[in-house]
Amino acid sequence: MANALKEKYGAEVKTVDLIPGSGGAFEVSLNGTLLYSKLETGQFPTTEQVATAIDAV
Repeated sequence: MANALKEKYGAEVKTVDLIPGSGGAFEVSLNGTLLYSKLETGQFPTTEQVATAIDAV
């Protein structure tokens, strides 16, 4: 997913940080804004879902 997002957004995305979580957490944030939370949805996001959330910011 990280590579796909870097490819899609090119120079707009300087880094993608993968930070280990615990308790089943998988969250995607952009500049401190939570875009997706597996704890809230119960599902891992697709790359398309994350891209849509990024585009909405």
